[in-house]
Amino acid sequence: MLIVTGATGRLGSLIVHRLLERVPADRIAVSVRDVSKAADLAERGVRVRAGDFTEPDSLKHALEGAERVLVVSAAIRGGGALTANRAAIDAAREAGARRILYTSHQAASPASLFPPQKVHAATEDHLKQQGVPYTALRNGFYASTLGFYIGAALETGTLAVPEDGPVSWTAHEDLAEAAASALVEDGALEAITPPLTAPHTLDFADVADILSRITGRTITRVVMDDDEWISAAVAGGMPRPAAEFSLTMFAASRNGEFNATTPTLEATIGHPAKTVHEVLEAALCSR
Repeated sequence: MLIVTGATGRLGSLIVHRLLERVPADRIAVSVRDVSKAADLAERGVRVRAGDFTEPDSLKHALEGAERVLVVSAAIRGGGALTANRAAIDAAREAGARRILYTSHQAASPASLFPPQKVHAATEDHLKQQGVPYTALRNGFYASTLGFYIGAALETGTLAVPEDGPVSWTAHEDLAEAAASALVEDGALEAITPPLTAPHTLDFADVADILSRITGRTITRVVMDDDEWISAAVAGGMPRPAAEFSLTMFAASRNGEFNATTPTLEATIGHPAKTVHEVLEAALCSR
């Protein structure tokens, strides 16, 4: 049984749908906190069971019969994320999984300025210690994140965010396809992968240029002081902790943490990765 645990988020859902293109539904299982959110998968013949990373006892039944398990990293901020990820990995090992996979990040490091990378690095360390073949999928920075920053730019013509640096923005769809390959194919991706990224890095000035081409309007990139940006974000309704967290992404990018590309993703999926232009164009069409 190929099991995706933590499958209700966008990436997890896409991975399951890519699996359904490759193997019969009765070989696929998902573990989710709320089974009602996976009713469509159950209707297609996927085994759906309740399992919560923060309630480790629930995972024993959820991962029963595991051949390979993909742990989609917990969408929790702070130390709770590491505890949850470890619980899911431990449960996969105890269920007898012959390979455990984990959705990590291209910049996983205990020294990162972006807190999730510290969690990913610690989770990778735990994964290595299980005595089971493993894959840490070092995913490129999700291109969908740009959607949080472009709304005001479309209204005002100004993309005003803190100083940043190049980022290898990468589409969920391509990363899901790579994860499905790793689950199904022997030797597709093993151990800690190279960064799984689109082939180009872009900063927010590049993003402003792309938005200008898509919309036919001039979108100007403006660099804001960090404190000024946090104050503006909070005034616009963003909770201060969320604004302070978002700022760490900009700090890490200008420190060069996301300025890396490799051909591994495109080699794995067998076609060119989606571009930021394609991702943003689709996002604007869906508004």
